[in-house]
Amino acid sequence: MFDTVLDTGVGDLEQAAPGSELAAALTSIDYSSLNPHELVSVLQAQQRQAAHYQAASYWTMNEIVTAYEDPQSDHPRDLEEAAEGAAAEIGAALRLTRRSAEIETELAINLNRRVSSVFDALLFGRIDMRRARVLVDETLPVDEPTAHEVLDEVLPIAAELTTGQLRHRIAKLCVDANPAAAAARYEWSLDDRRLVLEANVSGTANLLGLDLPPHIAVAIKRKIHRSAIKLRDQGDTRTMDQLRADIYLDLLRERSTRSQGGTNSDRGQVNLDVDLATLAGLDEHSGDLNGYGPVIADIARQVAEHQQRSEWRWTLRDPDTGQPIDGGVTRRRPTVAQRRKVEALHKTCIHPGCRMPAADCDIDHRVPWSERKVTCTQDLGPVCRHHHRIRHTFGWTYELVGEADFVFTTPLRHRYTTSGRSPP
Repeated sequence: MFDTVLDTGVGDLEQAAPGSELAAALTSIDYSSLNPHELVSVLQAQQRQAAHYQAASYWTMNEIVTAYEDPQSDHPRDLEEAAEGAAAEIGAALRLTRRSAEIETELAINLNRRVSSVFDALLFGRIDMRRARVLVDETLPVDEPTAHEVLDEVLPIAAELTTGQLRHRIAKLCVDANPAAAAARYEWSLDDRRLVLEANVSGTANLLGLDLPPHIAVAIKRKIHRSAIKLRDQGDTRTMDQLRADIYLDLLRERSTRSQGGTNSDRGQVNLDVDLATLAGLDEHSGDLNGYGPVIADIARQVAEHQQRSEWRWTLRDPDTGQPIDGGVTRRRPTVAQRRKVEALHKTCIHPGCRMPAADCDIDHRVPWSERKVTCTQDLGPVCRHHHRIRHTFGWTYELVGEADFVFTTPLRHRYTTSGRSPP
């Protein structure tokens, strides 16, 4: 990056390019002696160095994709299939969820193969990771020549703009360059609309609707806001944020109740793991709501009280070990009892980093039934449909360790210990 060894004075850091010399200089600084002005200069240098390392990590991810493409073989894989396999490898290595691993892999591919000028700017610390993501994401809807034209215009000033300003500038340039691409992007994003449930450390939850039609979303928000103002004018003492959130939930619950219409065909399914003493109010142990996570005892009791029409599943556990009590069966397809046991033992998909609820997974035979001719729960594990296919397509293997942990071996011969069990 640069040839001379830096003086460790802070002033020399301000224009220093990132690399091994800057890393050494930052390490040698006596941080306790810095004044406030120097702290800002050091922060800027640290950000450039961090950008340099981040670019290097995305280069490495792209090389892993290349390894999965296997270009030297007689039957190389196409990029889409290779990216899927590489994302599983990267997700296991970095302990990422499936979606996060796919996002990181796609970003690495785009940085290295589509918009290399953004990669170079990140590598040399001219932009940070936040701006690099904006530059990549906002130019995806247009073809590569147009993307390069837009980047030629915005990259020189990207570091001077906030991410919001940068996103706005790129969006305008892309629309002006190709209005059809803007319409295509809207349709593409709309196809990805989804509902996301997130657990907070406080025990509350976030319920998010993503990539929704903006006109409908804005209309709903305005309706909720007007309703909240009306309640406040009537003397309601809740804050506006509380009112809007409560009205939002009330609207969803009202529509859900109407859609069910009181028929058995609309019966839901609830997987709640909680002890009887807690349900009876004699203990305050947490419950585990499948698809969400741990909930406090009061919430567990509320869930039980309001799910009288739903299908319930119970699990009998050994009071000393906490393990489900099992029975043996000898047939290929798991019995209902076996599936219940597997789902009770492993709350989620057992693939490294995956949180798909076990109830929504395939029950995978670790040892092929054709080899053992018997089905027992020790050979079974819940694997989501995506990772089930990944396992067989790319040759992932796993072995049981102890009673409920697994060691996975990837196609690149890395090993990861994982468990679908809920944490104690």
